[in-house]
Amino acid sequence: MDTIANSTWFIPVLIAVMAVGLIGLMFYIIPGLTIIWLAVLAYGIVYGFNVWSGILFGIITLLMIGGNLVDNLMMGKEARKTGAGWPSILVALTAGVVGTFMLPPFGGLLFAAVAILVFEWIRKKDFKEGLKSTGGILKGCGLSIVVRVFIGLVMIGIWGAWALWIR
Repeated sequence: MDTIANSTWFIPVLIAVMAVGLIGLMFYIIPGLTIIWLAVLAYGIVYGFNVWSGILFGIITLLMIGGNLVDNLMMGKEARKTGAGWPSILVALTAGVVGTFMLPPFGGLLFAAVAILVFEWIRKKDFKEGLKSTGGILKGCGLSIVVRVFIGLVMIGIWGAWALWIR
């Protein structure tokens, strides 16, 4: 590990990986927060953990977990504001998870939007109401991107403090 720690390439590679994670957050292409977290974990493995770095890594881990949940929470919240029922929201979020694996990178959003449209249209017997709920899901998705990018930047900032002052 000392060879890697003393290299000139390791930190720039970690920064590049974190940048890819941030880009993934903006475009829903890859699990950006998890990628940032993995880069931080690699740093910790190479340079070692002490009490303070362990605390910071714990905070970064909690941010990653929370940030990965924020999509579903914000999409559900915004859909609920438009009057969508909880069963429709749960079906849409489940469809979103399935869609993520079936049609990456945008299948999750597509499946969630179509699912809530169909379920709310059936439930309310009004296509426009279904569209309104679909708009809520999409608005929640947009808001969650902003929140996740912010969380990613905070994670990188905490790692930067660790790398500069605690190592």
